[in-house]
Amino acid sequence: MTVDNLPKLAPIEIGYRVDPALPIIPFAMEVSRAGCAAPHAHPRGQFIYASSGVMRVVCRRDVWVVPPSQGVWVPPEVDHEVYFPGDVSLRNLFVDPSRTAALPVECAVLKVSPLLRELIVRAVEVGDDYRPETPPWRLMMVVLDELACAEKTPLHLPMGRDERLLRVMEALLREPGDRREIEAWAAVAGASVRTLSRLFQRETGLSYGAWRKRLLLQTALDRLDRGESVTTVAFDLGYQSLSAFIEMFRQALGAPPGQYARQSGQSTSTGRCRK
Repeated sequence: MTVDNLPKLAPIEIGYRVDPALPIIPFAMEVSRAGCAAPHAHPRGQFIYASSGVMRVVCRRDVWVVPPSQGVWVPPEVDHEVYFPGDVSLRNLFVDPSRTAALPVECAVLKVSPLLRELIVRAVEVGDDYRPETPPWRLMMVVLDELACAEKTPLHLPMGRDERLLRVMEALLREPGDRREIEAWAAVAGASVRTLSRLFQRETGLSYGAWRKRLLLQTALDRLDRGESVTTVAFDLGYQSLSAFIEMFRQALGAPPGQYARQSGQSTSTGRCRK
């Protein structure tokens, strides 16, 4: 199913509610196979986060696939669309324009640390029933601090728009460990190898091989963050040997997966902003 065929959702009205006394208005929703009716913008900034499931976020010319280890920050008054090809537990934060100065001025994919994840869960429980200088209000201010400290991830996965390219991408998103080469995928796309290669480069800025490696890395990071073993992740992603997976990971991120996971946990568990 391509995004054009998904049932359409109206924009969330909370985004248009300007009230400095409510620095954050959280929003929770269970969504299944749906998407925005049209590109839209609103006065509040929006941190788009799914605690489970994968989203596709379109922000101006960028199209990203976003797993639960990441979220997308959309500044106020920036056109965007969101699609949910599967089942998604949506946990959004709508930030009043009076509180966005410390946040990115452009759309950005941000890493969701364990601390930020728990803060979002708690914020959703609070909702918009709070007043300035109360404990719930102070919670929202901590959430803002954590958002300002969140690391931008270099591993966002750009998506294409051409239907032939999307057939291949969506098949790989369903099964990242599929090891077929581009010649086999060309038949799936209904295009020549040359055309498919050109579509990858033109619409994502990456070759097929580079795009697929980024998908593997993103999938691996998400699963490692969930506590899965390096061995399980490596073989599920189609690697014939654990050493080959570790070497690919090390070359891309500068550390083997076990060390990277430990460093990530140490840097995010304290909640300290290093900016």
